Amino acid sequence: APDTLSYLESASLMSGTLESLSGLGDDGSSIGSDSEINGLAVRRTDKYGFLGGSQYSESCEKETRVEVARQREVKWLDMFHHWDKWIKHRFQKVKLRCRKGIPSSLRAKAWQLLSNSQELLEANPGRFEELEREPGEAKWLDIIEKDLHRQFPFHEMFAARGGHGQQDLFRILKAYTVYRPDEGYCQAQAPVAAVLLMHMPAEQAFWCLVQICEKFLPGYYSAGLEAIQLDGEIFFSLLRRTCPMAYRHLKKFKIDPILYMTEWFMCIFSRTLPWACVLRVWDMFFCEGVKIVFRVGLVLLRQMLGSVEKLREVQGMYETMERLRNISPDSIKEDLLVQEIVALPVTEALIERECSVQVRKWRESRGELTHQPGRRLHGTRAIYEYKRRAAAISSGGSFSFLGSSVPPPGPLRSSSSLLSLPGFRKSKAAAGQRAPAPQSPLIRTAAAPLSPAPKIVSEQITPTIPSPTANNAPLPPLPDPKKDAGAPAAAAEEAREGEEKRRRKMEPRLRKSRPR
Repeated sequence: APDTLSYLESASLMSGTLESLSGLGDDGSSIGSDSEINGLAVRRTDKYGFLGGSQYSESCEKETRVEVARQREVKWLDMFHHWDKWIKHRFQKVKLRCRKGIPSSLRAKAWQLLSNSQELLEANPGRFEELEREPGEAKWLDIIEKDLHRQFPFHEMFAARGGHGQQDLFRILKAYTVYRPDEGYCQAQAPVAAVLLMHMPAEQAFWCLVQICEKFLPGYYSAGLEAIQLDGEIFFSLLRRTCPMAYRHLKKFKIDPILYMTEWFMCIFSRTLPWACVLRVWDMFFCEGVKIVFRVGLVLLRQMLGSVEKLREVQGMYETMERLRNISPDSIKEDLLVQEIVALPVTEALIERECSVQVRKWRESRGELTHQPGRRLHGTRAIYEYKRRAAAISSGGSFSFLGSSVPPPGPLRSSSSLLSLPGFRKSKAAAGQRAPAPQSPLIRTAAAPLSPAPKIVSEQITPTIPSPTANNAPLPPLPDPKKDAGAPAAAAEEAREGEEKRRRKMEPRLRKSRPR
């Protein structure tokens, strides 16, 4: 405990916030449990567990009425009991409730369901303990140990050196390096894991971190940071659409996005915004995906550099960078920030379209990407549909996309584009070996005698999954050879009749024109 106090004092002196730690008010904030138990000088925390620092929340913040909070909790509990139905049929309502803010008492459960990490946890019992028992790579363990004390040093959970918070954080980060040795450890993962640990036990936080790294932000924490550089170019292009004034200012001073948005995106704003805003952003991020991260960054730039008055305060590159790296907590209002995020017209389709453009430019100027990250899934609904499609394909049955049922492919209901793929033919053949089915008379077996090639006739195939690159129109019927044989004679006869009609029309005119 004395260690804890001396560490807090040294950290506060370095950050110039000793007053914020020693002179916290007596109005409504909870008392730090460690300080009470050890009988030391009382250090009061805010409702989020912060002892001080820039993310400490004053008690004057707007509080939700108890009746409203209880109503929201009841609604969320009802959603938990019928989660798949809500995601499939009433996702817009789920999104609206996430934008209003998830009740703090249910946030851990909601984040796990929204990210689908709970299913990973249930599908891998004991896996986290196995990863913990692995020795791990020494170079990663050394870097992780050095980073532990830097993660939210003013939060009561991580304030003590070697305390339970730092121990759990080490367990999670080490387990991830064993789970994904190709990625190893990236320093930006530590604050993300720490935020998760503030809300849930270590094992649950680990699987939630896995989903963030693999589904929400794939490639962000890989060596080379190519994914974040690519998203920086996408972000700058979107800035030109949403706030041309800020775009021109940054372009004028040659301030690349990678200089200011790396920490924003990789840490999901956990070290940038006031803590109440961080939680609201994370609620929406887990529901709607990376577009929320893009929107938050665009809103912040518009607030800081989006007017002539704001630009007068930052006349050069140094002043601009200072403004972007040290956002004043007093300038960010929670409700106003959420309103602007929701109203900004940046969609998944726009991000993906811009991503295609930037990938093409990257290949033209730098060559192929070194690391090919997995497909980015835009939030809960995309993860849910991806999971259902994967389950349907693995079971060999049909699947539905966004609630619309699609019948299973059959001999007369198959996509022409799928039939042209050799892999599809092999899979169908393999399926036939596993479960023999009665063969069609048109299919020739090895035992059947060779016969002349039959005429190919149209079976009026109706594609079940339209392909943008395939000709999905039904095949036209073959022409009848008997009819084709008389086609030239009929055409000649029709030409003779036409010539006779024209001659009859012209005959009266010729008679009138003759001289008498």
